Amino acid sequence: MLKKIARSVAWILVACAASTAGAQYPDKVITMIVPFAGGGPTDTIARILAQAMSAALKQRIVIENVGGAGGTIGAARVAQSAPDGYTLLVHHIGHSVASALYRKLPYDPIADFEPIGLINDGAQTFVARDDFPASNFKEYLDYIKANKDRVNMANAGIGSASHLCGLLFMSSIETEVMTIPYKGTGPAMNDLLGGAVDIMCDQSANAISHIKSGKIKVYAVTLPNRLASLRDVPTAAEAGLAGFSISVWHALYAPKDTPQPIIEQLTVALQTALKDANLKQRYSDLGAEAVSENRATPEALTRQLKSEIDRWEPIIKKIKGYAG
Repeated sequence: MLKKIARSVAWILVACAASTAGAQYPDKVITMIVPFAGGGPTDTIARILAQAMSAALKQRIVIENVGGAGGTIGAARVAQSAPDGYTLLVHHIGHSVASALYRKLPYDPIADFEPIGLINDGAQTFVARDDFPASNFKEYLDYIKANKDRVNMANAGIGSASHLCGLLFMSSIETEVMTIPYKGTGPAMNDLLGGAVDIMCDQSANAISHIKSGKIKVYAVTLPNRLASLRDVPTAAEAGLAGFSISVWHALYAPKDTPQPIIEQLTVALQTALKDANLKQRYSDLGAEAVSENRATPEALTRQLKSEIDRWEPIIKKIKGYAG
């Protein structure tokens, strides 16, 4: 208890100093924590953003990958950091399900962070090994239902976007298959490429290059509209899975009690970065879309986070996705 009080007092002093120095912020390098391994889709989204925000803030932003436990280790690092604007978190949809997936979470996804704004919406893709015996999405669904005890689905670990997509997919088709969690998107995709696993619901940012090279099969995307980068691939809804839609959104956070002037400055920098033509094109190439200015705000992110928490908790309970 005494340690918690001391830490709280220390944070208050830091916040006061940061507020006083707000006009000079940022006057040193900013660290952007990505709670997943390097080279994955969240890492790619964050690095593109960091480059554009660095230009907007006229200060260097470095990426630090702090992976493990479905993103919760990196998120905890940020929650426990000084609230001075120099340690930020880029997290995806998984931030909204951590409290439902883990019995003991060392932070509160809402109470322990200051929301800055949403970054992008991205698609998931239903993909399979290149010799999977289905030529379209209907055959894909039929085969999985008929062979549920033999089909296995890879994911990038508990709480990953691929894990969540898999949960929603199994819930939607009322069929459970064996899921195989990996320590990141890279190892999961490597085994799909090698034919060691059958199917995966993977972020387009990671899957597109393998789809276009013909190394894996693709059956559908998970957004309401087709992707510009995969125009021939139908949405899950139009291919037969009515009402199925999942966006892999990313967002930017700071530790709780970061001074409001700094949050406002970071929000403006985020909005400026998301208007950058190079960023927008690079996101589009990955099957992602930068959000509009009115969604790159603390208020919009708070609404999104609360809405997603309400959406995912019953799904996780239904499919027995509890990992505590």
